[in-house]
Order: sequence, then structure tokens, then C-alpha cells
Amino acid sequence: MSKQWTTEAMQQRLVRYTELRPCTNAFVDTYTPGSDKKENFTVIGPGVAEHPDQYVHITEPHGFNIGGARQPPGCTNSQHSHETEEVFIVHSGRWAFRWGDQCQDGEAVLGPGDCISIPVNVFRGFENVGDDVGYLFAVLGGDDPGNVLWAPDVFDKACEYGLVLLENGRLVDTTRGEQVPAGVNPKPKTTEQQVKAHRVMSVEEMLECVYREEEQCSRAGSALTDSVPGVAEYALIGPASQAEGVPAGKMAWPHGFQVRRMDFEPAARLPFHARHEEEVVYLHSGELLFSWDGGELTLQQGDVLTVPRELMHGFSNPGASNTVAYVVRGGDAPAAAVWMEAPTRSAAAN
Repeated sequence: MSKQWTTEAMQQRLVRYTELRPCTNAFVDTYTPGSDKKENFTVIGPGVAEHPDQYVHITEPHGFNIGGARQPPGCTNSQHSHETEEVFIVHSGRWAFRWGDQCQDGEAVLGPGDCISIPVNVFRGFENVGDDVGYLFAVLGGDDPGNVLWAPDVFDKACEYGLVLLENGRLVDTTRGEQVPAGVNPKPKTTEQQVKAHRVMSVEEMLECVYREEEQCSRAGSALTDSVPGVAEYALIGPASQAEGVPAGKMAWPHGFQVRRMDFEPAARLPFHARHEEEVVYLHSGELLFSWDGGELTLQQGDVLTVPRELMHGFSNPGASNTVAYVVRGGDAPAAAVWMEAPTRSAAAN
């Protein structure tokens, strides 16, 4: 028998945007002028934060990590690289993504709804170049995404402000009285050889890793929504999923997870179904009602919900405007959804 999910239990799987708990000293560039105003979030952990002050909202392993970054205008995230895939969807603001250890290889400016998947072994950073505070929704591959490798100049700046990054990936803030533990060495500054080993991408190559919001509806087609009026699913990231009847996303190389966009017209309803994989829903715009046999929860903009595997559930748009949600599903080849009752176009409309 499947677990009975109470409203209280399900609320523990919903992270409200308004209740996000930021960390302001998560990384080695915390005190560097221009980077000292950023807020980092680990929604589904453990993430890659370097300081233990980082709060993890949901610790359950998913096979991928969900995080976020919120920054005021002019605030920069310093150049670094990751060991696993890193995907961003712009929730608000205008963001300049720059690559190369000194930002020398190119820049792409993204706005709300735009998506970028930055390959491994590429130095990258980003700045809020808009006029208001901006927020990025982020996905990192793997249960353990490894440690961040910072560009050499990041270490130089950190030393000026009393921060020491250790070989084990932990950050020591000497300005707060923290000390380097005995027997643990500081992490060596990134070498020229390490920099040269990184991939150099042209602007044209990186733009193939960017999916603009206005282009995302070009890859329609999904067995999940083909028979459901007013609901559409679009492939963004990941290879084609034959079981789901979903084509490949624009960024079709394996990530260890897939990212889809789902649009709901007013009053549209996706009937009860269950999935075998981890499924995380991030609400970009509008409202979304999540229903299961134990109750209902309404998602607002910026909220993140992780749906239990094998749980029969449905979604509907209770508002008067269109709703856009982004869904992260575990694995490179998700299985077909299991319907409580297979929908027909007439039944789904009722």
C-alpha cells in the first residue's frame, strides 16, 4: 500500500518563495566588493555551498539539486566551474552570463523565463544587469555535485577579506573568529594548467545552450498532455523520451535529469496520474493548484514543490490568466505517467 500523505506532510515538500532562507556567506567570494550582496539558496540539497551556515530546505536525495540565487542590480557571482551540469531559469530580473576565467570568452543576457544549461568544465559567472532585484532558479546534476573550482583571481580577492577555502571544500571566515582546523590544508589557488584544461566556448556555441522563453513552445508533444485541452508540455532539456512521447529538448545531451515547461490555460486541469521518478515543480508565473487524495495546495510564483514518487496527483489552474511551470524529472529517460483514469479530451475538460 502506498503512503498516505497528509496536508501537513505535503507542506514539508513545498518551499514557498516568500519563506526561502538565504545564506549570505555561502562562498569564497562572499566579501568581495560587487559580490557581497548576493543571497544563495539550497532548496533541495546538499548543493555546493562552502559554508555550513547554508540552510537546506529539503535534504531528501533526488538525483539532482535545486537551488537559487537572488541578487540586487550590479551584484556579480564570480567566475567558477562545476563538475556536473548546471541549469538556470530566470525567474526575475535581467542577467548577464559570462564565460571564461576572466569573462573573456563571451556574454549572453537572459530575461524572465529564459533558460541556460552551462556545460561542465567551463568557467562561468553571472551578474544582475537589470534595475531590480533578480532571482534565478537553478538545477545541479547529481546527488553530490562536487565542489566549485574558482578562477585564480577569486582566491586573491578572498585573502584580502579573511576568507580561507579548505581542501575539503569548506569555507573558514576568519573575520568571525573561525579558525582553520588542525590537519586541514587550505585549497591551493587554481593553477594556469587547470585553467587551460577548461573548455573554451564561442558565443555561437553557448547560444546553443540558451533557450529563450519565446522559443520554448516550439517543441510541443507529450503523451501526458496530448489528450488534455488547455495543458501543454514542452521539452527544454534532455534527450527524447520515447516512453513519454516527448521529443528531445534543445539542450538534448544527457544531464541526469530532464527539464520541461508546462502551460495551463485558465481552468485547465491535468487529471490524476503518478510518476516513477522524482518530480520537482517550480511555478514561474500564475497560480497552480496541486491536488491528491489527501488534500490540495496552491502554488504561487517562485514556489517549489517536490511530488512523492508513485503518488496519484493532478494539477489545475485556478486563476484567470495563463500559468507557466517548469518541471524537473529525474533521469535521462523518464517512464510514462500512470493514469488513475486515462484521459480523453472530453473527460479532461469536465
